[in-house]
This record gives sequence, structure tokens and C-alpha cells, in this order.
Amino acid sequence: MTIRIDRRQFLMGSSALLAAGAAGISPSFAQSDSLRLLFWGGQARADRTYGVTDLYTKAKGTKMEAEFLAWNDYWPKLATQTAGGNAPDIVQMDYRYIVEYASRNAIAPLDEFVGGALQLGDFDADQLEGGKVNGKLYGISLGANSVAMLVNTAAFEEAGVALPTNDWTYDTLMEMGEGFKKANIRGGMKAIGDGSYSEPMLQNWLRQRGKDLYTADGKLAFDEADALEWFTMWNKLRDAGVCVSAEDQALDTGPLETTMLVLGKAALLQSNSNQLVAFQTLMQDKLGMNGFPRIKEGAGGGHYRKPSMFFSVGGTSANKEKAADFLSFFISDPESAKILGVERGIPCLPETRAIITPTLDEQSQIALNFVSNLGDLLGPLPPSPPASAGEISESLLRTLGQEVGFGAKSPEEGASDLISGANDILSRS
Repeated sequence: MTIRIDRRQFLMGSSALLAAGAAGISPSFAQSDSLRLLFWGGQARADRTYGVTDLYTKAKGTKMEAEFLAWNDYWPKLATQTAGGNAPDIVQMDYRYIVEYASRNAIAPLDEFVGGALQLGDFDADQLEGGKVNGKLYGISLGANSVAMLVNTAAFEEAGVALPTNDWTYDTLMEMGEGFKKANIRGGMKAIGDGSYSEPMLQNWLRQRGKDLYTADGKLAFDEADALEWFTMWNKLRDAGVCVSAEDQALDTGPLETTMLVLGKAALLQSNSNQLVAFQTLMQDKLGMNGFPRIKEGAGGGHYRKPSMFFSVGGTSANKEKAADFLSFFISDPESAKILGVERGIPCLPETRAIITPTLDEQSQIALNFVSNLGDLLGPLPPSPPASAGEISESLLRTLGQEVGFGAKSPEEGASDLISGANDILSRS
């Protein structure tokens, strides 16, 4: 993943949401003829989203007040607005946080609107299930995606290194790194960005080993031995010059523009399939996509079709039915589908996929084909992460990955602190 939020920002947002839950969440403003929408993303996503809100206003006469922020800024603002009783009518929601927001009534169940204002038709069953918390529907998936490795194909060609395929392994990655070192292109470009504190990459690696990040009841599903092997493997890749140095990785502050791929520090970057479109707009080099490395030949099942993000309705919205109608329009209107493409993932309605497929550009076609043809890389959707998973990923794992990367802690210390710290966070949630 390339989205980042530092500990201070995370705790600001988390504390605000906790305060909202403790106070019962203040009432929202009176119903009006307008809808407020808040979402995270870059300008490309905003342009597409505003295109659809304009269509909706023209079709329904409802004024849309939409605002977008970077990921780092989004969650603190959403939580603060929620605590203050001024939450938007429609919010973009992540699989990581949907349990927490639903359990604190910060978003509303949508079941009463299904079949009425909210028409789901033949919505993909796995994506519909992904938006449920305790059997109730709290989020409408805006697209299916999967973790993916973005590939600078031009850099591979320049280095004379064969492109990765869906059959590659971590041993193959080491060989690629040696090839890049020998070629020494573009001021010493490395094969890959540092994935040691990427939660999705860790999860994929664990799932291939028959484990996962969390159990269905919200406990850790891996142990200190797993964490030690993980940090040790990335130390070896870093020491061998296969992945970027800790100093270079520290330049990645969150925006896509600061990632190792866009900065030209690495030819491979762990990301999500729906982000290919946005990355390609920032780069002249042609980008490709394939799965994460296998832990060994023949190992699979690490990937899954994750809801890329949801739209949810604010728990205190006075316009819930109207908001549900907008959600229905967003996922099913033919002209909206053409505007949105696959920037948020592969559409979850078959008829919508049929509409957009002939209109897609090359990068969007690559993303659609990748998610549709994962083969034996594909495993089942894991349980929704526990409410405090965000703090573990964005604060604890990220901090420890940096400390191990800079040599401030050994892999043994990082592994011990990850397990003890995660268990402590889980026990307090």
C-alpha cells in the first residue's frame, strides 16, 4: 500500500471517533434539499466523482456538496465532524474501519432501503457481504480490487531484467534485485520499495502460509516467529540492495507523488489494482501489474477480492433515504459508470461492467483483467478486521518497520514489540 497516516494523525481521528461514541454522537442538522459527500483521493478521483454528482443533480434536482482530502487528512476530519454532530450524509469508508464506525453508530444500516431507494440487482455477493457488520449492510462496495504489484516495465527493459509474472517468488525477487544492481540504471534504481511495514503485503505473505492477520473474533492470527521471519526477510532484501534503503523509503510521506515508484527509486511497488490508473497519470514510463510474490513455487491463496472502498450513510444524517438513492445512482447509472471507469475498482454490478468494458483505456483494462484472472492466487475474503486494526497497521507496524529498517531495533526486537503491542491495542479496543 502507499497510503500512510502517522501516529499523531491516527490518534487524533481515533480519539474523536471514540469521543463521538461515548457521547452518543450529537444530532445532525435538519433535513435539507442538498447532500454532503466526503471522500478521500486525488484530483483524478475527484474529477470523476464530481462528474457523477453533477449528473445526479441534473437528474434528481438534489444539490451535492462534495469535498475530497488526502488519506492522511481524511480520517481525522471525518472523525472530528462525526464527534461534532456535523458528519456528511455520505462518507467514503474503508474495509479496515467499517466495523469501528458501524459499532459506534457513526454510519447507518442500509437494509431498510434495499429494494427501494437502494437498488442492488445482481450485485456481486462477495462484495455485498464485505459491506456487512453483524449481518447488517453498512457499506456499498464501489468496486472490487486486489492487492497488486505495480511494475515499471520501461525500467525492467532498460535494466535487461525479465518482467515478473504471477508465478514469481521472493527468491525471484532477490534475483531481480541483483539484476538491477548490476545494471545500475537511473542513479541506482532498486527492484522494489520497502514492503516490511506494508500491512497488505504482510497479510498476503501470512495467508500463503495458512495464517492471517486476525481471527474472526478479532484476535491476532500470527505469532512472534512469523513476525521475526518477516522482518528478517526484509532485512536481507534491504542489505542486499534489492529494496530501497530506509533513508529513501522515509521520503514516502503518503501522496502517490512521494512513493518510490513515482520518485524513480524502485521499479516495483506494492499497491492495489485500482491505483494503476492514478499512478500512470503521474508517470511517463509504462506501468504493468501482477500479483505479489509467492513464498515458494506453487503457493497461492494470498490474494482476495477486497471491496476497494465503500460509500456509507452518516449515522446522524437527516437525509438517509435520499443518500441511499444517490448510492444507487452512483453504482448503476450508465453514464456514471462511463465516467467512473475502474478508478475505484471493478464495478460490482454485471450490467455496469458490461457498459464500461468497451470504454476502458489500457491501464483500466489491465486492472480489470488482473482482478478477473487471479487464478490460484485467489483465496477467500478474510473476516472484517477488528476496530483497532487501523492503529496496529498505520501506527505500530509502520513505526516498527521503520525502526528495524534504520537499525534502531533488531528483527527480534521488532517481532516481539509487534506482537506485544498489537495484543495491547486489541485488548484496549
